[in-house]
This record gives sequence, C-alpha cells and structure tokens, in this order.
Amino acid sequence: MTSAMSGTQATGRPVRLPRSARRKQLLAAAQQVFVAQGYHAAAMDDIAERAGVSKPVLYQHFPGKLELYLALLDTHCDAMVARVRSAMEATTDNKDRVRGAIQAYFDFIDHESEAFRLVFESDLRNEPAVRERVDRVESGCIAAITDTIMADTGVSRARAELLASGLVGAAEIAARFWLTNGRQVEKAEAEALLTALSWRGIASFPLQGEHA
Repeated sequence: MTSAMSGTQATGRPVRLPRSARRKQLLAAAQQVFVAQGYHAAAMDDIAERAGVSKPVLYQHFPGKLELYLALLDTHCDAMVARVRSAMEATTDNKDRVRGAIQAYFDFIDHESEAFRLVFESDLRNEPAVRERVDRVESGCIAAITDTIMADTGVSRARAELLASGLVGAAEIAARFWLTNGRQVEKAEAEALLTALSWRGIASFPLQGEHA
C-alpha cells in the first residue's frame, strides 16, 4: 500500500482528512501517476485509485487534470527557485555559492520522487500554462544568481544574466546527463567536478574594487 493511500480505513471507507491534508495526499498520488505515465496517459481514475478516494472527492479539490498538474508544477518550480536563492544567500563565499547552486540541481534531479520529470521533461510543454511555469524556474534561478553577480562584480545586468544563464544551463544539463547515464560518477564527485569547472570561469571576473 502506498503512502498516498493512507487516507483509507481498513473498511475501505475514506477517512475525513482536513482539507489541507487531503490536498497534500491527492498531490502525492498525482505526482506518482504523472511521473510514471506522463500527463497524457494519466487519468483522473488512476489518480483517485492511487489516493484511495472516489473521483468526486478528487474533483472537490481539483476541477480537472490540468489544474492538478499545474498545482504540482507550482510546488516544485517554486521549491527549485527557493533552493538556488537560498544557495546565494546562505554564504558570502562565492565558490560556496556556485557549489550550492549546482547541488540544488543535483539534489532535485536525484530525488527519489523524480519530480524533476514534471518540470524538465514534461510531455505538456506546448500548453501555455505549463510553459510559463517551466520558464519561471529558469528565469527565477537566473535572476537569483544574476543579482549576486551584479552585486559582487559590478557588471551590467545583461552581462550578469548571460553568465548566470550559463551556470544554470550547465548545472541542469550536467545533472540530467549524470542521472541518465546511470550515476557512473559518485554524486559528490560529480558536483565537485562541475563546481570546479564553473568556478574557474566565474572567478575570472574580479570583485568590485579589485583589478582584473
């Protein structure tokens, strides 16, 4: 029995959970189904069954499959941006900031929930609402790093955004490549390798007040 079905009694009758707890339960079930089947193949029947509730209960919380999918995306997209922003704010050591940003991507992509597939490998990217959320992850992470680069180096926003996009792109692509190819390098070493590569590039830009 999955954790998503914990809201069902031994008698088979649904337990009356608080609305917030029920919503969390339904989202957990939906995530399992969407990750396993993709958006198009997933059905509300499958999600309700995985959650151990009736379809009417599911529809009380989410009017349709798209709204359920978007709620999941909001959760994971916001969390990803928060991770990168936290890495920028957690220290004043810029090498540690680079390491933290890279770890944020590796941690997200290596999580057992495989929620990253909803964000980076969605089969619904042509849907404007989904595209907007996926773009928001990229722009939010870039913005967090851009602000740090500008504050430390004094370069223009356009230049800082370009540098930040390079770091974000490298972190995402490398982490996904690492996972797809079977984690052939230990995670900590993979993060260290990418940190060294990225840091050697970004460290060549002098801090404000320093000469190049």
